[in-house]
Amino acid sequence: VQLVESGGGVVQPGESLKLSCAAFGLEIEDYAMAWARQSPGKGLEWVSIIYSDDSEWYGDSVKGRFTISRDNARNMAYLQMNAIEFEDTAVYFCASDEVTSMIVNAGTGSVEARYWGQETRVSVSS
Repeated sequence: VQLVESGGGVVQPGESLKLSCAAFGLEIEDYAMAWARQSPGKGLEWVSIIYSDDSEWYGDSVKGRFTISRDNARNMAYLQMNAIEFEDTAVYFCASDEVTSMIVNAGTGSVEARYWGQETRVSVSS
């Protein structure tokens, strides 16, 4: 299984960016897809999760600004980032796991998943 992120880059505050995650060797239809990030000097945190029933979860810091989505036919997941802030500067990871495992991990605050992508970097600079 391989998850490949793309779409990161350097943006200014207030701009938008869309991250993509392509899954290979995994039919994502029955899996939860998620985005996590690690900001400079901070630990890894969940940003957003989308479950197989298309229900969504967002971290408080991105609610109302980020939107997660999935395209099962294309085996892709996305993170639309709007109204980007300096604090969004981070390394972003795509992750996937079985729905029940993701529910448990998200509920306990554990940033663990069975499958992880390598990373894509987002840098916010004026």
